[in-house]
Amino acid sequence: MEIDVKEKNGNELVFVIEDVDVTFVNAIRRICMMEIPKMAIEDVYVVKNDSAMFDEVLAHRLGLIPLVSDSESIETLVMPDECDCEDYCPKCTVSLVLKKKGPGVVYSKDLSSEDSKIKPVYDTIPLLKLKDNQEVELEAIAQLGIGIEHAKWEPTTACAYKFYPQITIDENCDECQNCVEACPRGVLEFDQKAKKVEVVDLENCSMCKSCVRVCDTGAINIGYQEGKFIFIIETDGSIPPEEVLLKACDVLFEKADKIVTFCEGG
Repeated sequence: MEIDVKEKNGNELVFVIEDVDVTFVNAIRRICMMEIPKMAIEDVYVVKNDSAMFDEVLAHRLGLIPLVSDSESIETLVMPDECDCEDYCPKCTVSLVLKKKGPGVVYSKDLSSEDSKIKPVYDTIPLLKLKDNQEVELEAIAQLGIGIEHAKWEPTTACAYKFYPQITIDENCDECQNCVEACPRGVLEFDQKAKKVEVVDLENCSMCKSCVRVCDTGAINIGYQEGKFIFIIETDGSIPPEEVLLKACDVLFEKADKIVTFCEGG
């Protein structure tokens, strides 16, 4: 297996993976989305809320705020079902307090966390608006979870793959340039010096076959390379995309190891 990173831009990672099959890349995709532990607000205890927003709606908004959940920040925390406490404890939860008086907009930055490492990823997420003399006071309890339990624990906002495209242009090409004009993604270009159509951005091809449909001579063929894929991971900022990928590989390795152990009668 070979991995070639094509782009790393903030919370987005694009890479090419080859010498694997569909089942492998799909397993990685599903684990990235559903089985990587992440912090999110689970319970909200409202002490006071004078705003026009219902407590339930406010709690829902709080639950969807991305919290910093990289390995360094959550290294001392355990999953709730692995903790020996009866309700909450510092081993499995982090408390965030919100206390604000109007007028003004209450933002995610107004949440005060007992753990300086675990806080909202973004400061400017609006939560509610307070008028004169209105107040809001609450305690939010954050804990680890995985996406298969609830969407708020999904670290990825986009996680997908596609086959690596393959474009061939044979000698039947009559240089009409219709394919260049039909391509919606600028994959093809006509070289005036060489007097031929060239592929200039292969990895951007979506294999829509618009170029094939306008080619009267049938000179263009669109396909894909077996065992080679373009993979994209985009996160909500709670966990770096490369860390999500590495953790997904670890989870898959553990799953495979359990199967081998079971088959061997261990």
